[in-house]
Amino acid sequence: MSEAKTQRMVLIGATGLVGMSLIAQGRDFPHVRLTALARREAPLPDGARMEMIIADPANWPGAIADMKPDVLACALGTTWQKAGKDEQAFRAVDYGLVLQCAKAAAHAGTRQMVTISSVGADPHAKSFYLRVKGELEEAIKKLDFQRVDILRPGLLRGHRGDDRRTAERLAIAASPLLDVVLHGQYRRFRSIGADDVARAMLALAGAKSDGRFLHDNDGIHRAPVMARAQRGIFPVASSLSD
Repeated sequence: MSEAKTQRMVLIGATGLVGMSLIAQGRDFPHVRLTALARREAPLPDGARMEMIIADPANWPGAIADMKPDVLACALGTTWQKAGKDEQAFRAVDYGLVLQCAKAAAHAGTRQMVTISSVGADPHAKSFYLRVKGELEEAIKKLDFQRVDILRPGLLRGHRGDDRRTAERLAIAASPLLDVVLHGQYRRFRSIGADDVARAMLALAGAKSDGRFLHDNDGIHRAPVMARAQRGIFPVASSLSD
């Protein structure tokens, strides 16, 4: 069994659904030393092994540059409702802020970025949301990271309290039935637990192969197993990339 090199991971988007799950599960990944950047304080789960830095988002790129992490993890994203249904406000967070942080990390020598996008992301999509996600993917791929992992989950399941739109609540309620009929090329549209996405992000930290990797739902589920195998716990025959 090989000893995994400690990975200094900086997380942006720490107070969201996936970010909080990543923090909670961080203790199960001893090779990850986690620091989270957040705009507000948030209760930390018992046993959390991490540091949280509270700062204005405008200062995040500078903080990332100073910390020089091995891995930048991004679970940051606003919603159409939180952005006041304003395209410019939505783009400022989901594209502008994320890209500024990514550029700061790349310029500081960060080797890897692991980020959440969305199933259907496409820079030419008719949907504004999917178009912004696709444009961001393309911009991140061009940065000077040795490795980029882009996770494209379907509808995220998990407890957000009251922070969900009515349509989203209905979709989650119906997801057990919808998931059953989504097969073949449509499997990627199935719902997926936020815990599964967070676990994959942690598992991918420090993955050895260089390049740009896209992970759909199936890839997200496989990532922890593949990462363990790559670190010598047991052999597998298939590739880490999707």
